[in-house]
Amino acid sequence: MRKREGNKEKAILDASVKIFAQHGYHRAKISSIAEQAGIATGSVYLYFKNKETILLTIFDRLWIGLTDNLRNIVKQTDIDPSTKLDLVIDQFFDIFITDPSLASIFVNEQHHLIKDRRGNVAKHYNDFLDLAEEIIREGVQKKVFNPDLDIKLFRHFITGGLRSVLLLWSQQSHSLPLQRVRQNVKFFIKHGLL
Repeated sequence: MRKREGNKEKAILDASVKIFAQHGYHRAKISSIAEQAGIATGSVYLYFKNKETILLTIFDRLWIGLTDNLRNIVKQTDIDPSTKLDLVIDQFFDIFITDPSLASIFVNEQHHLIKDRRGNVAKHYNDFLDLAEEIIREGVQKKVFNPDLDIKLFRHFITGGLRSVLLLWSQQSHSLPLQRVRQNVKFFIKHGLL
């Protein structure tokens, strides 16, 4: 395989996001990805072994980027845990507001990749969630968040809820703006019903 470089690799990844979102990962064809990227079909294989490698690369880059940003948020000592939590939620939603096709892939494919332990997706995802837990622990310790909170249970409840809300949004994006979803998610996470 060729050394990954520049615009063609990015074009392939960007095209793949669009094609996977439109047709679903399993029905997507490498030839459609190549056409969308404006390159020859054979050129895709110079950069990626197969369609699965493309999908894993998309998720690796997504979670590595989110985790790096989260790591910077966690390290900040000049902001309180509640503000840190807002920043985490914002960075998560900003990605999907910017790229709705990526949200569609996230909703439809991430669960399978994690469940089947394909690639490093589960590791990157858990690294992200472990860092997010640090913010919750800090908030509990500083009495910003409820001290009776079961952090592990909260982690699973929130991640399941976010996936479900993104699924609903991806099916009804015209009537359910992601900005509105973001604000409600922040409220639910930080204030609950009481």
